Amino acid sequence: MRDKRIKIAGSSLLGVFARCTDDIVLLPAVVGPEDLAFIEEGLHVKAVCIPAGIGSVTGSLISANKSGFVVSRHAEAEDLKILQEHGKVSRLPTRINAAGNVILANDSAAMVHPGLSTRACRAIEETLEVKVQKGTIGGLKTVGMAGVATNKGLLVHPRVSEQEMAVLEELFELPVDVGTVNLGSPLVGSGLLANSYGYLAGDETTGPELGRIEDALDFLA
Repeated sequence: MRDKRIKIAGSSLLGVFARCTDDIVLLPAVVGPEDLAFIEEGLHVKAVCIPAGIGSVTGSLISANKSGFVVSRHAEAEDLKILQEHGKVSRLPTRINAAGNVILANDSAAMVHPGLSTRACRAIEETLEVKVQKGTIGGLKTVGMAGVATNKGLLVHPRVSEQEMAVLEELFELPVDVGTVNLGSPLVGSGLLANSYGYLAGDETTGPELGRIEDALDFLA
């Protein structure tokens, strides 16, 4: 593969516009065929375009893993129909509804915004089939943007505290490391797409940042 960097919808904020699992990558319909093929190659999964109410900010409004999808309450019937072809789907039953921003999940666990209700946590647990725990990363409640979790490791905000790090390691039972994307942005979830098979970073991500990503998520040969 020629590079690990790309823009989606003209932006380096990949995690805002897309969401990936070990099975698929969800993309806005504005992504052209050349970029779509590049993304599929980089993540080694099939792309699925989401055209309707979720719109271009697919990554912010959907949290996903191999079992299913938790989506914003603003998702339309067309969005839900497409997602239901690939797993279970539920709307996040709370006013805090940017699911991709407030849920950090892989196939076994999820850390969620501390303000989510018991009902919302139950919906996440049942839909994604994971253990759920409330928490923060670097003091941030938007844990989905403050970290990236695959089934091999986690990369999180560089200001994560020792206590937060310990909670993440216990919850996910995986190594946790810190890093940045896009020339020093600590919101790694906003600029990185990753699964067990590959990763793509925002176009402004530096070589040293890519190295840290590869080390944390176990892509070094």
